[in-house]
Amino acid sequence: MAVIAPFRCRPRVMPGLGVSLGFTLAYLGLVVLVPLGALVVEAGALGIGGIWQVASDARVLAALRLSFGAALVAAAFNAIFGLVLAWVLVRYRFPGRRMVDAVVDLPFALPTAVAGITLATLYARNGWIGGVFAPDTVIGALFGPKGLQIAYAPLGVMVALAFVGLPFVVRTVQPVLADFDVETEEAAASLGATRRATFLKVILPAILPALATGFALAFARAVGEYGSVIFIAGNIPMVSEIAPLLIVTKLEEYNYAGASAVAVIMLALSFALLLLINLLQRRYAARLRP
Repeated sequence: MAVIAPFRCRPRVMPGLGVSLGFTLAYLGLVVLVPLGALVVEAGALGIGGIWQVASDARVLAALRLSFGAALVAAAFNAIFGLVLAWVLVRYRFPGRRMVDAVVDLPFALPTAVAGITLATLYARNGWIGGVFAPDTVIGALFGPKGLQIAYAPLGVMVALAFVGLPFVVRTVQPVLADFDVETEEAAASLGATRRATFLKVILPAILPALATGFALAFARAVGEYGSVIFIAGNIPMVSEIAPLLIVTKLEEYNYAGASAVAVIMLALSFALLLLINLLQRRYAARLRP
């Protein structure tokens, strides 16, 4: 008669899976899932028809269009110039390199309100940078009789979002570039590849997943940005009003259900876009596997 051996768990190098997993799920639930669930419940008081009515409001649509559109533009801008900045910091040695490397993290440490006031001061018509594009200057005249309005316009929103999102791209791409084997580039050059072909066919495929991650992080940070934007945006309804400000406005009007509805719409759109970026990133990584 066969004797069934008692079930034994496979020993692990790091024990305590049950405790650590339980703590992780409890912490995630209390910090993330419960607040988001309460938000959905609050917005659900309006019903599907009420949420659709809020979502189809012209002011809400304009605010959502500006928030997500400016976030996408700022994240794309950071993906390009963040890659260039990471490349310079990794591949070149120059005086003041460590100072530049430290300045990259400044948007992390700087309070968003201080950043917004500083940007508004610089890019206003009487500011150091904004004054260059005033209509009475040579450069400003190139943009028409009104010059180029940066502060208190949608362009100012993009500037603020690019400011807060740049470190995410640089800090994501920088370690990947540092670990990239320079001998691979030398091998490509020895085989007759041009610098452009080496970058597009050798370097870029290796760093593209990290670049996509940095883009997603910069986009997610920009969508919910509030403090640095309200001082430079001008906050004009239907023109330069962002969705987070519209939520705060509805809260000040004690319209909690309406504010929750706008927040749920932003949550759903952000989750869908981030999920799409994640799926594209995984599909690309799967294609690179041998």
